[in-house]
Amino acid sequence: MTTTEAGHGAGERTGPGPVVIGSLSPSRAGDFMTCPLLYRFRVIDRIPERPSAAAVRGTLVHAVLERLYDLPAERRVAPEALELLGPQWERLLAAEPELSTLFDEGAAGEAERAAWLDQARTMVERYFTLEDPRRLEPAERELFVETVLESGLKLRGYIDRVDVAPSGDVRIVDYKTGSAPRADFEARALFQMKFYALVLWRRQGRVPRLLQLMYLGNGEVLRYEPDEADLLATERKVEALWAAIRRAMETGEWRHRTSRLCDWCDHQSRCPAYGGTPPPLPRVPVDRPSPADLEPAGRERDDL
Repeated sequence: MTTTEAGHGAGERTGPGPVVIGSLSPSRAGDFMTCPLLYRFRVIDRIPERPSAAAVRGTLVHAVLERLYDLPAERRVAPEALELLGPQWERLLAAEPELSTLFDEGAAGEAERAAWLDQARTMVERYFTLEDPRRLEPAERELFVETVLESGLKLRGYIDRVDVAPSGDVRIVDYKTGSAPRADFEARALFQMKFYALVLWRRQGRVPRLLQLMYLGNGEVLRYEPDEADLLATERKVEALWAAIRRAMETGEWRHRTSRLCDWCDHQSRCPAYGGTPPPLPRVPVDRPSPADLEPAGRERDDL
């Protein structure tokens, strides 16, 4: 569920490598593939969106699983993890007070909040049916990674967990609080993981051995062993996506694309598919010709 601005604008050199021409994260790449107009609303216009109960629940569950590995191995059991839910929810509320508006006041809102927390508890408990955290010592958790391709495109994002075997083999693990996709949607689900694998490969020179998606919504695990051909294809794909984003930036044509995800979109009132009109494009300063600088800061999640 979400990435941060890397801190370097287009045209800047971050080291001995190529000049950075822009940056892309799995979340924003996914937005553009879903609907270029959605990308525009989020990245160019920066239109605020209401917090989603499902997305916030995903953030809460991720926080619990991250903190779980702060405990000694023998204490990494379901009851201990469930004890972390309350404190982590309070921490999220303190950091983002607007999350208190997720639920209405009164008895109905309290009942909704209780059901929401019960779903989070179920997901945390389900995690323990998929692996035994007492037997694991992750090398990294919530790892921010970035690399600059030869073209100058910067790729960056957060990886939920990285495991490293004694042999040096790397496993990239991502927790999803939705359900596993149908077989015909697996390629899209794996794109994010291949994106991360590409970044690590370009940084470290070694292809990760395994990509593992853990779906806490229904208890399924999707595993994939990438090779160099996979990652080169992913690199070509992100370069093509970036070229398409640049064309849209230069022409001002951000096309809408309808799908079942439109049912959950905050921007229907301004989308032509629903009779709306997008706001005028904001003026972009001449010294910031790339949408890379316009990506919003903040940890984003790709859970749903």
